Amino acid sequence: MKLATDKMIALKDGAIGWITFNNPARHNAVSVAMWEALYEIVTDYAQDPAIRVIVVQGAGGKAFVSGADISEFEEKRSSAESTQAYREISHRANDALRYVNKPTLAMIRGYCVGGGVSLALSCDLRIAAEGSTFSVPAAKLGLGYEFEGVRKLVDVVGPSFAREIFYTARQFSAAEALAMGLVNRVVAADGLESYVRDYAATIANNAPLTVASIKTLVAQALVDDSERDAALCQEVVDRCFGSADYVEGRQAFMEKRKPKFTGR
Repeated sequence: MKLATDKMIALKDGAIGWITFNNPARHNAVSVAMWEALYEIVTDYAQDPAIRVIVVQGAGGKAFVSGADISEFEEKRSSAESTQAYREISHRANDALRYVNKPTLAMIRGYCVGGGVSLALSCDLRIAAEGSTFSVPAAKLGLGYEFEGVRKLVDVVGPSFAREIFYTARQFSAAEALAMGLVNRVVAADGLESYVRDYAATIANNAPLTVASIKTLVAQALVDDSERDAALCQEVVDRCFGSADYVEGRQAFMEKRKPKFTGR
């Protein structure tokens, strides 16, 4: 896949689709071209039946993602029009990752700051190395934070911790992030990649239609009752029961063997 920038790397490794933010000189700060490439990569992975899990990481070992590339602000975010254009591009990429029809994992090592936290929250699960730190420094910069970004955080950590993260604008340790529910797991730094690979393989070996249905149902559980799509909720469940994978799962259980799911 030809991307607009070499600062984003897409790698298909069996059932895992890797996405690497490759701007270590700036702690993987995200440029407009990188947001555009993220959208392209996620769209490609969504359409590839061989990819069953998507893993997002930062290059260089010192940071996951440190937010937007401030060096572009004068050119890309200095007027109302350019700021709106930037917002649309970054939102499109974040939404592609957040709503892709496959499970997503953020593999976090080092700094996870501002927009990096938002990006991690766009993933379904977050696994961090010991020594990683998290912060949303908007209150130190005088920035307004949009509702959807706040809501993503509230949905994961609850209102009280969300207030603490925003009010203090301080750095939180990986242990604190785990206690808040901001991350799912914290593992030794030297074992992070192998842990994530095994974790992703576990998910990839499960029935794709079931996993996708749970992603849909959890998302629907988080919206207001008046906005919930009950028909969609039932549709994804019925799709599982009508699938060849459901037949395979039953047969494998009776035959005491591992099932081989195809996503159909």
